[in-house]
Amino acid sequence: MKNGLNSNQIKFIAIIAMTIDHITWLFYPGCQKIWWVMLLHIIGRLTAPIMWFFIAEGFHYTKNVKKYVFRLFTFAIISHFAYNFAGGIPFVPNGMFNMTSVMWSLAWSVVLMLIFTTDKLPQWMKIVLTILICFITFPSDWSTIAAMCPVYLYLNRNNFKKQALTMFIWTLMYAIIYFIFIDKIYGVIQMCTLLSLPILKQYNGERGHWKGMKWFFYLYYPAHLFVIGIIRVLMGNGSIFP
Repeated sequence: MKNGLNSNQIKFIAIIAMTIDHITWLFYPGCQKIWWVMLLHIIGRLTAPIMWFFIAEGFHYTKNVKKYVFRLFTFAIISHFAYNFAGGIPFVPNGMFNMTSVMWSLAWSVVLMLIFTTDKLPQWMKIVLTILICFITFPSDWSTIAAMCPVYLYLNRNNFKKQALTMFIWTLMYAIIYFIFIDKIYGVIQMCTLLSLPILKQYNGERGHWKGMKWFFYLYYPAHLFVIGIIRVLMGNGSIFP
């Protein structure tokens, strides 16, 4: 066994951070300027970059990319209803920000990896398809960033310094958009995704003994959101059908 952390251990860290973040949004909705609430959201910033990183790793290691894409889109659809139910967001998008879960962008990210790495498409078509996918993924959680960043993490695989720079650039773009259009303080907090870098640097390239983590993560994401949605309704914060 190599030193460092395997993918199962890092994904478990992401699950804990994600759960803390989402529970905090449940009980303290909106961008509340309470120091310990912001601290809990800072912890939650660990999750997204870990997801981006392992989407890229998944593309590298998958033996059947078609099944990989199908699996991601399946969970993106399930997660759409879970995410919107949890947040009291209409199931039919009616805005430009946070209208569906990050899984939507992550699924399209793998499509982008195929586009970027294929020799069967002319360059102009790759550019057009990339722009189109950026528009398609813009309304999701973490927006287009979650579609584009994993692509460059994959292209810079085995060069952690370039991967770290990639994550910094794409996160900065998102933080600027968040700062301008949503909330200034929480725009700055988005940069705390970079706290995931020391964790990801410990990645030893191993999966870990438990082979079920892949499915556990896929199932846990929508499942915990559905639970949060039920608690939201029981608290009297909105209806069952957003």
